[in-house]
Amino acid sequence: MKRRQLLQASAGLLGSMAVNLARGRKAGAQTAPAQGSETPTTPGSIEFTPGSSSQGLQLTWLHHSCVLFEGEGRRFLVNPFRPAGCTAGYPAPRVAADLVLLSSRLLDEGALDVVPGNPKVLFQPGDYLIDGIRVQGVRMPRGPRFGVNVGWRWRMAGIDIVHLGGAALPITREQSILLSRPDLLLVPVGGGPKNYDPAGAKAAIEALQPKLVIPTMYRTAAAEESQCELLPLQEFLRLFPAAAPQPALSNPLLLSAQALPRQGLAILFFEE
Repeated sequence: MKRRQLLQASAGLLGSMAVNLARGRKAGAQTAPAQGSETPTTPGSIEFTPGSSSQGLQLTWLHHSCVLFEGEGRRFLVNPFRPAGCTAGYPAPRVAADLVLLSSRLLDEGALDVVPGNPKVLFQPGDYLIDGIRVQGVRMPRGPRFGVNVGWRWRMAGIDIVHLGGAALPITREQSILLSRPDLLLVPVGGGPKNYDPAGAKAAIEALQPKLVIPTMYRTAAAEESQCELLPLQEFLRLFPAAAPQPALSNPLLLSAQALPRQGLAILFFEE
């Protein structure tokens, strides 16, 4: 494998993430619902504008939980995979990037060997500054079998992004402080042995209160039948009001901060 620029966290900064995030919350953000309250039933709406990544955040869905984010002249790739099991029918995401974020070193979310070139790589919890962009990795244990998952948070093209990777356990108070109220949340929904099932994903969404959700890690026709324990996407979508989920109009697509829902929750999914 080619040499990678594996970066370590800045010592002592992780503990200050909660304070810094609290200071960075947007004025006028809605108050989180009380414990046990339901997800808002008034769905948000998204406006899509054609253009390039120089005009907003360009998002390319590369299947499973792998996404390429482009904005401000930078390319961040999250969770490249090696085709097998639930991803058997997909092409490997051989995409050039400036930075690769891995939720773990498992091959369905941490296959560096498919990524060309010599990008910077983050795979451990911590607080990083990458080319002027603060990237925060939050530790999210998921049991002894699969070890630690890393949830990632950063801001690009004016949009606050959280990618939960392969999260499986309920959101803790500390994780909520570090990850709550993003503009865009990518959350696993298909269940299986190491991801949120639909109900767990819904609970995580209620805890984190994003404006826009993109579900990840669900069963599709690409799965090898006997080697994939994930549920189909519809099992997650049916938990929400019919107007909330919207299919992506294109891939890649362009998002702008101004086009995000002003109220309620919107769910954007990619039809496969």
